[in-house]
Amino acid sequence: MQLEHYISDLLYRYECVTVPNFGAFLSQRVPATVHETTNAFYPPKKSLAFNEQIQTNDGLLVSYIADVEKIPFETASLKIEKRVKSLKSCLTQGETLAFKNIGDLKLNTEGKIEFSPSYHLNYLTDAFGLAQYTSPKISREVYKEEVETIENVVPITVSQEKRKARPYFKYAAIALIALTITGFGASKYYVDGVAAHNEIAQEEANLALDNEVQEATFVISNPLPAIKLNVTKQSGNYHLVAGAYRVEANSDKKVEQLIAEGFKARKIGVNQYGLHQVAYNSFTNRDEAMKALNTIRQNSNRDAWLLVKKLD
Repeated sequence: MQLEHYISDLLYRYECVTVPNFGAFLSQRVPATVHETTNAFYPPKKSLAFNEQIQTNDGLLVSYIADVEKIPFETASLKIEKRVKSLKSCLTQGETLAFKNIGDLKLNTEGKIEFSPSYHLNYLTDAFGLAQYTSPKISREVYKEEVETIENVVPITVSQEKRKARPYFKYAAIALIALTITGFGASKYYVDGVAAHNEIAQEEANLALDNEVQEATFVISNPLPAIKLNVTKQSGNYHLVAGAYRVEANSDKKVEQLIAEGFKARKIGVNQYGLHQVAYNSFTNRDEAMKALNTIRQNSNRDAWLLVKKLD
């Protein structure tokens, strides 16, 4: 069984994909970056990591394999268990596990699994179609040097004879300066006058408003009684998902149905595929969430699964 193929599919949708009794592949969004030396632009992506400590079966990988291969949940669990034993045997013998488009796994001198991520695939769907590119460095000093060279070759001068031949330039310049000063003075006088007028009008409006506020009285002869509402806010990053619905009205009906059955059901937002997700409950403790998930699968919904996500 090509286990890495199924893990790769799920990394597009989820931030944590756990392989039972082996470890978990984690993804985290990384913003776009620019390399200062090479001027290379890199699009945003998901960086991958591996955590050997997370080995509890959350049902995500097993459910996905069972759904794709059209086999029972228990059969998919046995296939994963068999594959994990083979992977651990290879690691013990000093081999390096190469998971295509994910990364390489091997044991270090302390017997811990080391993970080297692969950079051949970007699991961030928002960055689909964006590729790395390199921009040439912009040098602004080149143009400055060219201008200085031209000025040295072709100097710009005005001869004494030409200045004497056209004395009316001097008088035109004096007239222009006089008109500019006169226009500036008139403009400043007009602006100052408008500002003073506006200030007076604003003061009068504020005074009238203050008088109306002072004269107004508010009397409530029959006030409504105070109402106390006990609201319990659900918290936790472990959510037991009952289903996802394209039509929001259907998700509302599902929430009402689960509440009637005794669950603390609620909607937990819209996923990246535009589906409205409904959860049985949310937990702050992973063990409690897994215990409740196993109970739900045995009694009512074998397709329920665990979503690990921090809600806003």
